[in-house]
Amino acid sequence: MNPETGQVNLGSSPRNPALGFAEETAVGSRREAYEDPAIQTFAAEVTAWRSEAQLSKQELAEKLGYTPQWLGQIEAGKNIPSEKFAQDLDTFFKTNGLFQRLWKRVVDTRHRTVRPPGFDRYLEVEVEATTIRAFDVAMINGLLQTESYIRTVVGWNQRPDLVDQLVKDRLKRQEMFAAEDAPQAWFTVDEFALRRTVGGSTVMREQLQHLLTIGELPNVWIDVVPQDAGYYPGLGGSFILLSFVDAPDVAYIEAGGQGMLLQEKSAVGECAVRYNALRGDALRVDESRRLITRLMEEVA
Repeated sequence: MNPETGQVNLGSSPRNPALGFAEETAVGSRREAYEDPAIQTFAAEVTAWRSEAQLSKQELAEKLGYTPQWLGQIEAGKNIPSEKFAQDLDTFFKTNGLFQRLWKRVVDTRHRTVRPPGFDRYLEVEVEATTIRAFDVAMINGLLQTESYIRTVVGWNQRPDLVDQLVKDRLKRQEMFAAEDAPQAWFTVDEFALRRTVGGSTVMREQLQHLLTIGELPNVWIDVVPQDAGYYPGLGGSFILLSFVDAPDVAYIEAGGQGMLLQEKSAVGECAVRYNALRGDALRVDESRRLITRLMEEVA
């Protein structure tokens, strides 16, 4: 089951099919709890009101017409509540619309729930970084993407209104490069990522031109590992290293839709060693610019 969009597992408890079934199958459950504060607050309030009424999960689920399994996932913050479920809670507990207001807050911050677990924590420290070192093997780094490229990447299987917010968020992150205290940033990318057509030829020409433009900033360096490099340390996956003025370095990695912020010294050190090693296979910055220019001219 897809942890972001898959259906919940339905139990065999007695239930009213006219109430919660559509809501249970319409939203996504996942193995890890959502980090979004709105979802966590909704979950905590359900638990608090149920406990105050001295009801077990099974008892409340049966009274509302939902499965205990699904209610348990809501209370654990592993599933997103529906408007119908919020209305049912308000009616049952006579809360004067508390859960519907909490549900509205969940909807307003829904774009956060599609981020990989661990990414929100990464965003908190990214804004404090004085140095960024990033390697990408399959796609162009989000901090270097154009709006059209971003829209193609985040738009897969997402609602249009959610896509707009995700695009806005990513573009907002890129404003760091024009700030007075802009970080020093090194981006190393596999040529494969530059050759992958994302969104069509027009989008890719614009994207490659953007790399050349942003690479002219005095605090940004972009180099490319050519496709004839053969095996090199970067093929193990993409990652980002962040350094700070008065705090230890951290690293962020993603795999299988799961994100992880690494803070343990040895793990971060291994990423730093790998980055230094793979840059030995990259072209010089000026050579990388010539390659990007040639690829841009080759885009049909």
